[in-house]
Amino acid sequence: MIKSELMDCQAAAPSLRERRQGAILDAAEALFLEQGYERTSLAEIVKRSGGSLATLYELFGNKQGLLHAIASRWGSETALEPVDRDAVPHHSNAEVLTRYARRQCEMMRSPRAVALMRMLISESLRDREFALQIYRDLHIPAVDEMSALFAKWAAAGEARIDDPEAAAKLLLSIVIGDSMLHTLAGLEDEWLDNDQLDWRLQPFLSHFKIA
Repeated sequence: MIKSELMDCQAAAPSLRERRQGAILDAAEALFLEQGYERTSLAEIVKRSGGSLATLYELFGNKQGLLHAIASRWGSETALEPVDRDAVPHHSNAEVLTRYARRQCEMMRSPRAVALMRMLISESLRDREFALQIYRDLHIPAVDEMSALFAKWAAAGEARIDDPEAAAKLLLSIVIGDSMLHTLAGLEDEWLDNDQLDWRLQPFLSHFKIA
């Protein structure tokens, strides 16, 4: 029994490679936020992380690869809480969707998210291939997750959604559609509060008969 528990703990513990990867990402993100993406050198990241330049290149390729990895980690953090009602059975579908929307807005308002979005926008304008990669790796999975949920609700008769993918894109546009413009213009005080977000959600919930 003890041996089995020890093996489980060992399996759950991060590998040396994963620890190095995490340390480099933490150092890169901290430096990007402190002094900007363009002004941060790979040598500074290696010095702070305690790793080596060879390991950084092996794991991430270059500085742009680091930014992509940081964005991917940030994106995965926003999806930690399941959207489905199975995770919160005492809530209605409308409440589940509202919780999800509020969480997304709260995340997008954070200083960390605003700074990261500015870096992503700047690099995306400079490099279209990077922009497409970010779109494929961050936006498309969010659409797919929401589409699957809407298709499930529609199949169960819990919503009238004839095109789950289009509905998913519409919802994300409602929730975070203004975020990029606000970030570019430095209008963080224009972020939606919960009352404004709920007002936007009402026509969506009503149209698709989500209760």
